Parts: sequence; C-alpha cells; structure tokens
Amino acid sequence: MTAQTFELGQSYTISRVIRGGWQLAGGHGAIDREQAVTDLIATFDAGIRTYDCADIYTGVEELIGAARLRLASERGLDAAAKMKVHTKLVPDLERLASISRDYIRGIVDQSLRRLKTDRLDLVQFHWWDYAQPRYVDAMGWLNELRLEGKVRNIGTTNFDTPRLAEILAAGVPLVSQQLQYSVLDQRPAGSLAALAAQNGISFLCYGSVAGGFLSDKWLGVAEPQTPLENRSLVKYKLIIDDFGGWDLFQALLGALKAVGDRHGVDIATVASAWVLEQPHVAAVIVGARNQAHALANAGIMDVALDAGDRARIAAVIAQSGGPHGDVYTLERDRHGRHGSIMHYNLNAGRI
Repeated sequence: MTAQTFELGQSYTISRVIRGGWQLAGGHGAIDREQAVTDLIATFDAGIRTYDCADIYTGVEELIGAARLRLASERGLDAAAKMKVHTKLVPDLERLASISRDYIRGIVDQSLRRLKTDRLDLVQFHWWDYAQPRYVDAMGWLNELRLEGKVRNIGTTNFDTPRLAEILAAGVPLVSQQLQYSVLDQRPAGSLAALAAQNGISFLCYGSVAGGFLSDKWLGVAEPQTPLENRSLVKYKLIIDDFGGWDLFQALLGALKAVGDRHGVDIATVASAWVLEQPHVAAVIVGARNQAHALANAGIMDVALDAGDRARIAAVIAQSGGPHGDVYTLERDRHGRHGSIMHYNLNAGRI
C-alpha cells in the first residue's frame, strides 16, 4: 500500500492525494454551492485532507473557506485544523513589470479572507514571463509574509530549472513545486528532478489523468475531432499528440487497463498511482465532481504497483516521442500550440 501521508515541510503533513479545485472554478458545468461544500467535506472524510486552489480559480477559495467553517462548526476546531489548504498566487501577465510588495501582500490578504483563516498553509507562486525578471523579488516579498506568520510554507508552480535555482540561490526556502506530471508527460524527471533532490523540494503533481483522457472512457475510442468540450481537453490532447499520437495513447491505455484489472481499479487510478511512485513526488492533485469521485480518488493511495506493472507501462512510454524540454517551457511560449490557449490576466479587477 502507498503511504497515505507525506511530510512536506517541518511538522507539516499532507495527504498524498490532494483534492483539486480547478473543476469547481467554472467551465465544467454549473456549481451548486451547498452541495460543493458538502462534497468537500466528504472528501475530507474519505481521507483526502489536503485541498488545492488558487487566487485565479473563481469562487473556489470561498467554497473551501465555507467548508472549513462548516467543519469547525459541526466537529470542532481540531477537525478543521486537519484540513490543509494550498493556494496559488498568480500575478497577472500585465502586472509583472510593475509588481510590488503591496500587490503580493494584497493577494495573500485576499486569500486569507476567502479561506477564513489567519495563516495560509502553502502559497505556490507562478510567474508568466521570464522576460520580466522580478520573480525573485516577488518570492522575497512572499517570504517576508512567511516570516510574519501569514504564510506557513512557500512553493512554486511551473518554474523551470534555471529560474528555480535563482530563487533558491536568493535564500527563499521552498518546500514544493506544483507541476504537470503523468505517464504522458515526464518532463519533471529531467534536470528539475536533480535540483529538487539537492534542495529537498517535493513535487505536487497535476495532470496525472490528463484532464480525464487517462480513463476507461477513452479506451478503444476513435480520436476526437475539434472543437473539444473544454480547454482542459484541448490542453491534454496536445500532450497526447506530443507523446506519440492517438494510436500510441491507445496502447498506453491498454497497458494501464491490464494493470488496473489486476488490482481491481480503473485506468485513472493506476495512472495516478504511477505518478505517486516517481522520485520527489509528494502528492497528486485530482479533481472530483461529486462524493463518488472523492471516494474513488482516495483509492489511489491503496494501489501498490509491482515490477511487472511498472515494466508493462514503461514498455509503452519507451516508444514515446515526448514531450521534451524543461517543465512548462512549451506552455510558456505564448505563440506556440500549448501557450496560445492559456489565460494570462485572471486576477484583473479582483484585488
């Protein structure tokens, strides 16, 4: 059985499956607020006691804050304290050139209000454009807030190896980096993994089921035609193309299905369990639309792959053509296939 928890920082323990908040931010269907709060608490009861959100996920910090309040009201402050919440700080692209200490402080204070807390467990910093060089300054200001007690831990999101090294060289104590990692996308296993090993940084991984593509639903299905249902599917279809195309993707699904059948679980569970086994991975971040999904996701921690399982999956990955390069390099090219679908100014008017 996979370990159920991971010590991410000193005296700071998280569940190895994290409940993602992206699917509650809109674009995946209407959200019933009361039911969403109930589902978040059901996730907690299933053993997934760590939650991921962001300043740019519309309404999600507020939903998690409401779940925290309900948990405290119904079960006491001790229960609420066991709910760990990670948020992201994502300055708008148009604000990077004029980024200031007050801007960073304003976003942190906003997250504190929304999440109904006086200290954020983990703030994960993202920066859109390295041509604007003030990300090290911004991380320093975020560290000041850690020293003040408003933030417990700090991490990064989607930084490449050279820039992460710059931040570390500036003396910023990072515990984690959130990044995309899956059987389709092993870019984090390159130079970034070596830097993480040298500095005690752990990976919090999104995309382990590729927006739902890594599931039984897509096994044996013809390649979908555009337009796809949502931007998440567009994003991960590009990764499938880089991996080697639809036929190789189907071979991968077949391998995951065979492993899943042996363990009595589905393709998505095996895909996430594979990521959990990779070096430096602390947790996978998975979405859930309802309580049933939350219970299924908790089962990821119950799967222990053996050498035969790993070999079956590795045999397909060995045929892959990519994606290659450092973490998030493809997505950072705003004129490329991956970067052109990103949304860059989602905090505008909210601070």
